Amino acid sequence: MHATEGDQLVQHGRIVGQNDKVGEILQVLGDNGTPPYRVRFQDGHEALMAPGPDCVVRHPKDHDEFPG
Repeated sequence: MHATEGDQLVQHGRIVGQNDKVGEILQVLGDNGTPPYRVRFQDGHEALMAPGPDCVVRHPKDHDEFPG
């Protein structure tokens, strides 16, 4: 798993009916973008996370990808 500050960490719900939790990665504490990450979730809660297999990193879209 590789992330940079500003990416989103999505933790998928573990049981039926549980929503995904989405947070912004505030700080990358591992080497070369690896965990652990300091994450702020949508409800304002902050946590230090070493994401497991139920998590994915979403990278912000590069606006320069399709010049117009």
